[in-house]
Amino acid sequence: QVQLVESGGGLVQAGGSLRLSCAASGTILSNNAMGWYRQAPGKSRELVAVITSGGNTNYADSVKGRFTISRGAKSAVYLQMNSLKPEDTAVYYCYATFSNTYWGQGTQVTVSS
Repeated sequence: QVQLVESGGGLVQAGGSLRLSCAASGTILSNNAMGWYRQAPGKSRELVAVITSGGNTNYADSVKGRFTISRGAKSAVYLQMNSLKPEDTAVYYCYATFSNTYWGQGTQVTVSS
């Protein structure tokens, strides 16, 4: 059973930074993609960033140049968020996809103006 646990969310002022972490446990196949989605109130879930096992990355246009996704040991995934804006306020979900897609429980990010 794969489990993903996010941490690092919180309240920050506009222009500030946060670093989200996603700890993975269970059997994760070596050929995978992991990343982050977010969902703001009243909006659909949107892809923020993804990184493949080969290190290829992709970002939503709205976060390019401000957010950086990276991998760590034991399938950990991180999202460094700089120059945060109020419109970045959302619940951020970690996900991993290989044979199936797995989701974390989400972590709240709130950016005040």
